[in-house]
Parts: sequence; C-alpha cells; structure tokens
Amino acid sequence: MFKNKKLASAQESNPTGSLVFAGECMLELVNKDPDTIRKSFAGDLYNSSVYLKRAFPQQDVQFMSCIGQDSLSDQLLERLAGESVGTNCLASIDTHHLGAYMVVTDEHGERSFIYWRSDSAAKRMVTALSDEQKQLLKQARLFFFSGISIAILLQEEREAFWLLLEELQSAGVSIAFDPNYRPQLWENADIAKANIEKAFQIADWLLPGVDDFDKLYGMNDVEECIQFCLQFKPSELVMKQGEQTVHIITESGRESIPVVANDNVVDTTSAGDAFNGVYLGARASGKDIRSSALAASSAASKVIETPGAIMPKDLFDQFWNDYKKRL
Repeated sequence: MFKNKKLASAQESNPTGSLVFAGECMLELVNKDPDTIRKSFAGDLYNSSVYLKRAFPQQDVQFMSCIGQDSLSDQLLERLAGESVGTNCLASIDTHHLGAYMVVTDEHGERSFIYWRSDSAAKRMVTALSDEQKQLLKQARLFFFSGISIAILLQEEREAFWLLLEELQSAGVSIAFDPNYRPQLWENADIAKANIEKAFQIADWLLPGVDDFDKLYGMNDVEECIQFCLQFKPSELVMKQGEQTVHIITESGRESIPVVANDNVVDTTSAGDAFNGVYLGARASGKDIRSSALAASSAASKVIETPGAIMPKDLFDQFWNDYKKRL
C-alpha cells in the first residue's frame, strides 16, 4: 500500500545529503501602513527552506530556482546567505529577472496577492541548470517542490522538470510534494489535475491541504481527500486542513494531531510554508511524526503574528529557542 522509500532510510544511506527546495522566489511588497511599503523576498518553497534552516541549522538546505543578473537578484543572494540557505542549485540568466508580488491583507489577516511574474527567470529554472548542478541534485537526500513550482514553468520546462525528477528518483533521492493549488497560475483545471496527479504518482511524501482538493476537485471531506491520496501509495501522507487537525498516514498507521491555535492573527501568509519546512526538517533530523507535526504547527501558528511571508529572524529565533527544549 505504501512506497518503500522513506526520508528516514534516505537519511541512513546519505546522512549528509542536502534538502533541496525547488520553486520561485519573488520580490515581496507589503503595506506596513497606507503610505509605506516594506520590501522583502518570498515564495512558497523559499519560505519553507528559510524556516527549515532556522529551526534545524545542522541540515544542509539548498534553494533551487533561476534568478536574474541584476541588483535585485544580488540582494536575494545576500538574503539567502544571511539565512544560511545554499545556492549550489540556483541558476542565473541575464535575459530575465525576478518576479514580484504585493500582499494585501484584510482585517482578519487573510491575504490576497497582486502579481508581476508573467516572464520571470524562474520559469526557466530547469534548462538554466548547469550539468554540475544537475549532478549535485542527484546527490540530495530530499527534493521538495509544489504545484506552484510546476505551474509557473514554460511548457518545455515542465517536460524537462519531469525528466529531471525521473533522474533524481533513479538516483535514490526522496521526493516530496505539496500541490499548493493556485488556479490563476494554471492554463485550466484539467492541465492542473494532470500535472498534480503526475506529481502525486512520483512523490514519496505528500503534504497537501484539504483546500487544494476543494478548489480543484470539489472535495472538502478530509477522509475523501485522504483516500484519494492513498491511491498513489505515498510513504508518508501529511493531510493539512487549516486550523483543524492534521492527519498523517504511513505504513505504521495514522496519527491525528490537533494544530496549535493562535488568535493573534496579523497575516496568514506562509503559515503552510512554515509548517512544511519545520515538519520536513524535524523528520529529516530523526524526530517522530507527532513531535514533528507539533513543532511544525507551533511554527506556523507563530509566523502569522507578523506581516509578510518571512518572520523577522530575531523573533523566530526567540520563539524557537524556547520551543526546541521540548522537542
């Protein structure tokens, strides 16, 4: 019923292998007040990589994407260095630039986005890789991507992406996937389903949310969503449902873990990204399912207290230094 390969076994065979996060990082613009805009960088897989590295600095975390050769891209490189996230698999080209987006939040902390990313460098993240970078990917312990990662790609890039994943699988790299479905990024729902289901088939680890299935398939019952995913035989299924219980299913059974609540909601941007990063980091560090999920939920609950995708490092470190004593 379950795939045989697990992150734990990959850890034993390749304990120093990197954890690669493949996606787009954009310039993020956030309104601090009606007259002030704060500039930062964000993107679902970038966010997850940052939170994983902050929580588990002993892990080798690498960000895979494609950026430009301009001042904003240089600033992103500086930011990655400041977060100790590696750039061994980060390509750059001189013909395109970073995408950008603005976060607009309502009085309940729920966000919406305005994007400028239609021709970003990240759309070319596979073919821009050097042969050396592709070889480094084959030495990774984990490769994590999302529905956004594949939705933004040019058609020929998607084809190259799937070929790359087949090579990584053959090399023994564990594959993790979060559908993170964003309808506006896909040509249509049928194309989205075909690609997301292909990812489900390939991935060893699935980290979807019920809202993904609601938007794409009209499923909003957690049990129905779980059964849908289990047909793809993941090694580990992490079914998220916002503020409600997280269900994690492996060949050893099922764990249902209530999420950590927080009424102090400022901005829900990247709560799921923080969960993914901390969960995978905890599991890669040998933590059990329950403690990993509680740590991930606690981190997700904390990052919604500040605006923007990336919580200020000093505030996160203060929270985490206290929390990790319980891990």
